Amino acid sequence: MDQSAIADRRQLRRKLTFWRVAALLVAGAAAFVAVAVNWEPGAAQNHIARVEISGIIQDDTELLERLERIERNDRAKALVVSITSPGGTTYGGEVIFKALRKVAEKKPVVADVRTLAASAGYMIATAGDTIVAGESSITGSIGVIFQYPQVKPLMDKLGVSLDEVKSAPLKAEPSPFHPASEEARAMIRRMVDDSFAWFVDLVADRRKLPREEVLRLADGSIYTGRQALQAKLVDKLGGDSEIRDYLQTRDVSRSLSVIDYEKPRRSNLFGFGIDSADLLKGLLGLDVGPSEAIEKLGGEKLFLDGLVSVWQVGRD
Repeated sequence: MDQSAIADRRQLRRKLTFWRVAALLVAGAAAFVAVAVNWEPGAAQNHIARVEISGIIQDDTELLERLERIERNDRAKALVVSITSPGGTTYGGEVIFKALRKVAEKKPVVADVRTLAASAGYMIATAGDTIVAGESSITGSIGVIFQYPQVKPLMDKLGVSLDEVKSAPLKAEPSPFHPASEEARAMIRRMVDDSFAWFVDLVADRRKLPREEVLRLADGSIYTGRQALQAKLVDKLGGDSEIRDYLQTRDVSRSLSVIDYEKPRRSNLFGFGIDSADLLKGLLGLDVGPSEAIEKLGGEKLFLDGLVSVWQVGRD
């Protein structure tokens, strides 16, 4: 083999070695980012875990994963769930409620009602072993609603019509393209009534109240923290100090630090937590990204599917 061939082979080996090392570094960096994204500083020591639930409640896989991590972490001696939410989908509230009760099988769970915890927000609060609210917090609104738009008047003005062929009269009902039939309205009413009965039973069970009393409270009314305490919908008025007092009765030391299990930042391999959406927000001086802006403008309700348990301020 001549010298040029030997030199070419050595150069090829160096290139292969370089790319192998580079691949290992990339894999290591990816693993580091994956761990860093899910790492809560201080979680290796005994602590009180805290999770914040805010905004419209939906089926949130990432939140459920965080709750599962808290459940498995023996260093997390208790969980405080801080809630600021007008509610959301009934199913979203249901799965979070069940996840919180699963945590409560191993450690104390405190529901911390902040500014607003209504509808599905209150549903989640009932998963706590105790509920602490502010005197002026807003809570309650026990109920279920199903809404659908009606665009037929607009279509009539535009001279647009829609024909359809379907397998049965109730398929794809109610439709926004024609008024709901009595059969369709009855179908939706049965769904709403069934979910409402489930919600009422859940509150009656968790709050140890007679079902008739919960039905009286579940007329859609909202309550201040003071009113909710009188109605036995919450257990205590206060904040962090009262939460610590309760946890101390459950043998959770007041000296333990509180660790926030936060939603991980979206990350990419080379951004280390800064992705294109974050960069766009920074460059344009936006507080929210495009999809988030649409949600804000639409009151986030455009993104809700299924039966909804949500409190909203009425409009004149």
